[in-house]
Amino acid sequence: MKRVLVACGNGIATSTVVATKIREACENHGVPVTVSQCKLLEVESKADDFDLLVTTGKFTGGSVSVPVVGAINLLTGINEDATLEEILGYLK
Repeated sequence: MKRVLVACGNGIATSTVVATKIREACENHGVPVTVSQCKLLEVESKADDFDLLVTTGKFTGGSVSVPVVGAINLLTGINEDATLEEILGYLK
């Protein structure tokens, strides 16, 4: 089971949209995943417990030891498939 942390400004609105799309894509590709959400300010203290960090904003809070994917495309719909493929690539 892979673990994904989705971070946005407040840890509620946009991260919920992105988390749902990640869950659906993983389910469609047979990738078992757990998705959690947090605020961008919480990323540094939480990211090391996850396999992948996905952000809807610019993460400038420091460094993390896991891959980071910017997912604004999952909100705009522009190049959404490419972003989902990148996420799936890290989780397969």
